[in-house]
Amino acid sequence: MVDFAAITQEHRAYFTAGRTRDISTRVQCLEKLRKWIHRHDKDILAALRTDLNKPPFESYATEVGAVLDELRYTLNHIHRWHHPQFVPTNLKNFPSFGRKYPEPYGLALIMSPWNYPFMLTTGPLIAAVAAGNCAIVKPSAYSPETSSLLARMCAEVFNKGHVTVVEGGRRENAALLNERYDIILFTGSTSVGRTVMQAASRYLTPVILELGGKSPCIVDETANLQLAAKRIVWGKCINAGQTCVAPDYVLAHASIKDDLLSEMAASIETHYSKTPCNNPDYPRIINEKHFHRLLGLLEGEHTIIGGSANPATLQIEPTILDNTSWDAPVMQEEIFGPLLPVLTYTTPEEAVAMINARPKPLAMYLFTTGKEAQKYFLRQISFGGGCVNDTLLHLATPRLPFGGVGDSGMGCYHGKAGFDAFSHIKSVLHMSKGIDLPLRYPPYSELKLKLLKRL
Repeated sequence: MVDFAAITQEHRAYFTAGRTRDISTRVQCLEKLRKWIHRHDKDILAALRTDLNKPPFESYATEVGAVLDELRYTLNHIHRWHHPQFVPTNLKNFPSFGRKYPEPYGLALIMSPWNYPFMLTTGPLIAAVAAGNCAIVKPSAYSPETSSLLARMCAEVFNKGHVTVVEGGRRENAALLNERYDIILFTGSTSVGRTVMQAASRYLTPVILELGGKSPCIVDETANLQLAAKRIVWGKCINAGQTCVAPDYVLAHASIKDDLLSEMAASIETHYSKTPCNNPDYPRIINEKHFHRLLGLLEGEHTIIGGSANPATLQIEPTILDNTSWDAPVMQEEIFGPLLPVLTYTTPEEAVAMINARPKPLAMYLFTTGKEAQKYFLRQISFGGGCVNDTLLHLATPRLPFGGVGDSGMGCYHGKAGFDAFSHIKSVLHMSKGIDLPLRYPPYSELKLKLLKRL
């Protein structure tokens, strides 16, 4: 068993020595990381193909390219983010000014999942390093090829004591959580997120939790159904539905449901052929456990599109379910696979009530051409982030923070939000030495009280 206490002590010593605080050092590390990814992009794509059968285009678009975008944006803005921010003060503190100084927390623990193992590990790591932290990184054992590649990458890019990757499974996860950190970022299920938060509470360690939930996709009667169907199918089936922000169910206006189903059937055939399980570019389910879990969710459901599976390749066809009950097993948990229940509503108020009766989702998607409908749904429903007339792509820009709310998580990162998430903002008031107003000092008087009230 790895001596995790020794690893954390080594990283604390590295941080205490001040080696990560200099902004030029941070930039050099991020530049070195960027060059490593460019040199080894084929290795990354090969690892993702082995772990999840992701096609190269999908892997580059959703993982490698996304990380390079994050790196480019961070490198272009890190000097401005790092600079102390001037803040004007009020009349009571005249003459003075304030400054907000971002400083690194110290040692970060980053625990990442298997579904986007490169992007959801390297993205938070970029933010942690940019903010000046040391990091211990724990990728998932379910994606062993990518985890091994991440270990190799960090060993070649970062100094010992700056960033370390720990491979392994649940035993290593539990052992890591017994140690003390200055901040923890966890991406995964809500149930495990509770375990991470409980462990962090022992040391009052701040946490960023990127969890999941049942993300709704609303399609109203004004939507462009052909476009909506194409983008819903794409968002649901990329990575075989193993995406934390994938549309988990569709809530379609009753007047357009049948037409929407026809368009989705056409989109599935166009994108993945009539036999998706024979398509070499169609990703697989990560392991047998999740494969059989998904097949269990299909039992008793009315399947109108798809439903076939290939146990030998762990592939499940894109599957559309109709007439699903809110009480059905498939509606009681995050699906995390290529199954898509379609339910109906008749009024916006009814749709909002259905969604708000359940835990707050990580994402919401709305397809409409009506501006008032946009305003209504966005104002009435609480969710982490989302899109109007598309799916997933709110994650594709570093300028939009990514995070959940309620059961779907807390805290956010990407771009400036990531730098801030891994920084403590130290507020400092700078007072004048030349002027010292006597008002605040005893002895007090009625006149001083009147002047204080006026101020």
